[in-house]
Amino acid sequence: MNQTMIQFFHWYSEGQGKLWKHSAEQADYLSELGITSVWFPPAYKGTDGENSIGYDAYDLFDLGEFDQKGSISTKYGTKEDYINAIKTLKEKNIQIIVDIVLGHKAGGDELETFKAVKVDEENREKIISNEIEIQSYTKFTFPGRGKKYSDFEWNFTCFSGVDYAEGKDSHIYKIKNEYGTEWEEMIDDEKGNYDYLMFNDVEHRNPFVREELNNWAKWYFEQTDFDGVRLDALKHISFDFYKEWLTLLRSNSGKNIFAVGEYWAPGQLNLLQKYIEATEGCMSLFDSSLHNNFHTASHEGDSYDLRRIFDETLTQSDPLHSVSLVDNHDTQPLQDLEAPVEEWFKPLAYALILLRENGYPCVFYPDLYGAHYVDKDREGNDQEIFLNKVDGIEELLQARKNHAYGEQKDYFEDANCIGWTRSGDDNHSGCAVVLSNKDAYEKPMEMGEHYIGKTFYDLLKRSEEKVTIDDNGWGNFPAPAGNVSVWVAE
Repeated sequence: MNQTMIQFFHWYSEGQGKLWKHSAEQADYLSELGITSVWFPPAYKGTDGENSIGYDAYDLFDLGEFDQKGSISTKYGTKEDYINAIKTLKEKNIQIIVDIVLGHKAGGDELETFKAVKVDEENREKIISNEIEIQSYTKFTFPGRGKKYSDFEWNFTCFSGVDYAEGKDSHIYKIKNEYGTEWEEMIDDEKGNYDYLMFNDVEHRNPFVREELNNWAKWYFEQTDFDGVRLDALKHISFDFYKEWLTLLRSNSGKNIFAVGEYWAPGQLNLLQKYIEATEGCMSLFDSSLHNNFHTASHEGDSYDLRRIFDETLTQSDPLHSVSLVDNHDTQPLQDLEAPVEEWFKPLAYALILLRENGYPCVFYPDLYGAHYVDKDREGNDQEIFLNKVDGIEELLQARKNHAYGEQKDYFEDANCIGWTRSGDDNHSGCAVVLSNKDAYEKPMEMGEHYIGKTFYDLLKRSEEKVTIDDNGWGNFPAPAGNVSVWVAE
């Protein structure tokens, strides 16, 4: 069966402990659509307690079990709800991908005093102050949990930088530790060195920190029996750390844990390739280059050359390490990396990731369920956002589940209308896919001799026509204006 992931949340997912229960209720529906894995948001307590989205990680060992940061539950529910959701989905043969945030910690419990230097925010290699003594919330004692599961206490030696100093202006402060004032080595030199992202930046060179994070991963697996991990903010974390961490996790779990990392570099395929090489192929990456192409194509309309849609993408250059997507929680409207794919183009984009051979596609929650939220825009004004369910998304998922198999033949000779056929296999009949970003077209494509005389219809109901395969195994398949059709045999 074809693998298909869903990101089962977005930045503005409803709180009040509802998400884990909702996911369990959706298990049958997701299974019927051919979803084979669910990517969950960070499940541990964040600094905002039951209001935390989870990327402000406070206590990795608190999965909604302890009264900390003002609540027992996380935004998504209690530990009991979480474990139940995982079991329910696994009973439907749906794998669990857990979100891992190991680059920073937030919400420290006590102030500590230590030495640091200010660095230039646009070039973190540039020191702009003398060595000074600062106080920051770098001591984590987890008073609500105590020493259950782990007696490790995080302190300033576990961090390489902070953005808060008591009584001083907000700034990036590089902590002076046994590694001096050097940041960890990163793949790219963006902002001089982009080791520091936010909050208390974890010092992965500290062997005690690495041991704790390795022990936590083993504990987390034993609690939940997850099948894969989504690794947050890779461009800010030592690539050597994750090579070691994944090797030990796979060894300790006795399972070939799937890993996909977020290295967000739109239009910079070379950085994705460089990261995969540096980590010796131990993980896949989200194809931020393909997302960038979708975003561009959706805004340029019929002036975009569809033949270029896979140019400079991971899905084309290294499909075994590519997880393809149309949008995510960072690219959705009102987020920092906002770059949503326009609504009209989404059915085309989903056809391109769901119905072709290459890549491991990931569906975004609002694209299957819709979403509605209010947040401030860049000018500070409240803005109401409605995200509609993608037109035809269920049929596209069904087409992937039932028809996207076998040899693929591409027909990419026209700038505004491209198509391909899948020949099918012993257990599945194939399909013909045609999409246009301009006018209605008719594209001749070969289905193969075993389809001679068969009649095809449009699964998406964009066309009422029928297509009969001729004596050479070819058919003339209509493409709707600015849309996509998926043709399957009656």
